[in-house]
Amino acid sequence: MSNEINELKSEIEDLTIHLADMLEAVLYYAGVKEKNLEKAVKIYIEALDDVFDEEEDGDMGYREMVEVIDYMKKKNPELFS
Repeated sequence: MSNEINELKSEIEDLTIHLADMLEAVLYYAGVKEKNLEKAVKIYIEALDDVFDEEEDGDMGYREMVEVIDYMKKKNPELFS
């Protein structure tokens, strides 16, 4: 059982890294300058709370991601080219 749990933890870590890379790619294609990607990811995560109520169920589709990125473009235009 312990080995199975360790394998699942490893898979979760791999998926987390992959998702972080995907978020950077999305932000890059949204116009974030490459040198600002790390900062933009942090701002994106913070912007989630600004854009959405805590009471929302947390479903994040592409429309919600676009909404957060649009918010970022208004609040942090210096991140974008």
